[in-house]
Amino acid sequence: MLIVEGMPLLYLELAVGQRMRQGSIGAWRTISPYLSGVGIASLVVSFLASVYFNVINTWALWYLFHSFQDPLPWSVCPLNSNHTGYDEECEKASSTQYFWYRKTLNISPSIQENGGVQWEPALCLTLAWLMVYLCILRGTESTGKVVYFTTSLPYFVLIIYLVRGLTLHGATNGLGMFTPKIEQLANPKAWINAATQIFFSLGLGCGGLIAFASYNEPSNDCQKHALIVSVINSTTAIFSSIVTFSIYGFKATFNYENCLNKVILLLTNSFDLEDGFLTVSNLEEVKNYLASTYPNKYSEVFPHIRNCSLESELDTAVQGTGLAFIVYTEAIKNMEVSQLWSVLYFFMLLTLGMGSMVGTGTAILTPLTDSKIISSYLPKEAISGLVCLLNCAIGMVFTMEAGNYWFDLFNDYTATLSLLLIVLVETIAVCYVYGLKRFESDLRAMTGRTLSWYWKVMWAFVSPLLIVGLFIFYLSDYILTGTLQYQAWDATQGHVVTKDYPTYALAVIGLLVASSTMCIPLVALGTFVTRHFKIREQFSAA
Repeated sequence: MLIVEGMPLLYLELAVGQRMRQGSIGAWRTISPYLSGVGIASLVVSFLASVYFNVINTWALWYLFHSFQDPLPWSVCPLNSNHTGYDEECEKASSTQYFWYRKTLNISPSIQENGGVQWEPALCLTLAWLMVYLCILRGTESTGKVVYFTTSLPYFVLIIYLVRGLTLHGATNGLGMFTPKIEQLANPKAWINAATQIFFSLGLGCGGLIAFASYNEPSNDCQKHALIVSVINSTTAIFSSIVTFSIYGFKATFNYENCLNKVILLLTNSFDLEDGFLTVSNLEEVKNYLASTYPNKYSEVFPHIRNCSLESELDTAVQGTGLAFIVYTEAIKNMEVSQLWSVLYFFMLLTLGMGSMVGTGTAILTPLTDSKIISSYLPKEAISGLVCLLNCAIGMVFTMEAGNYWFDLFNDYTATLSLLLIVLVETIAVCYVYGLKRFESDLRAMTGRTLSWYWKVMWAFVSPLLIVGLFIFYLSDYILTGTLQYQAWDATQGHVVTKDYPTYALAVIGLLVASSTMCIPLVALGTFVTRHFKIREQFSAA
């Protein structure tokens, strides 16, 4: 996917930005007035993505502030109101899940129960947007310095975590999962997920690459940069996966051994066994003996005996916010000097998030500052401030009790389908509207480099056809799925349950997809109508 989609499309967007010397809207308008909607669609996607993505920085700030406590607040369950035991919801779930769902999100049972804005997350969100504003205050003058820090620090922290992760007990169990499942290659959804990952990790279709490239010198070798960035991006993904799997193996092994120890303690106390007699090595043998010798008593104890399995612990993989704020925190709480590892981890997460927001912010601000109408009335600082203020105001939706459900909705449906359509139109525009030979001539004049057959074949045939295939698979997957659903937290059971989205949530999903995708045909239609009337007026005047 990297070779046939990632690298070719990255090079394409860098080359377009460097050649046209404008942001996403201006660049595609230069290629054809009918393609202004492509840039507007990228702008809308970047704006919607920034609205919800900075909420991750909000949660990272919240956890970072709590990382200085001893013990960590998610390491133990709180007492109930009578101080006679632990909180019931926490006991049914886990201390890390309880801190995430109850203390951080204070989540409602469903998306229909929105609740009010919660002041603590709201303050963290405001602080997160203030940080973003300071980073993008003066456009590329300030973002360049920020990016050096936000890209280098995570590597430093990852190296520290790699050394620590590989020395953790059970790390090899997690690394054993780092093997490809060949049968998944026949699963279309695996390819859709791979394409989505490549699109997001490289920033394709969002306008940020075009915006940054527009500031390059015309002679800049953007092909070399596309190759370097692609390789570094994929290498980083593999490197961080090793860190993740090693820590995940430690977490799974710890939970598995903790489960066995609880079973041993239960059987030892229930059958008055000698301390130290029952061990992990003879557990199954003793269980069989007790079941056959004391069947009545064992049948009473049996419902309380947990089924401990290392494989099931390793198979309970999660992604997204669950991986960042539940799995990692559960592993961190069991490490020595857990406060230090927690501060390092969430500071790294915050810098990664800020780095992403800088890129997204540039994708939004560059087309706005390129506009003579807007820039003639407002300086860069004011435009940046208004964008951040508007984003922060809309983002308050995600600080409500149902905010996490809306976050998942935005995260799932804002960009994937839109980016596929945007990038498809981009490749068609360059190859068949602007002309591949003409674009090749421009690149040769700029960089002195001749375009190889690989790039031509990828841009003209392979990449567009693959995008069309992914587009069809994506739509068919949702059609076959039927009613769209989401994961809701059930406090009475201590785990998530699947629920159907209500009608108004489905309408919001439709608006999110249409708000960006419809920009392309509507702007093209508007341009056609405007030009048609201008031509008629000219003929009438003549």
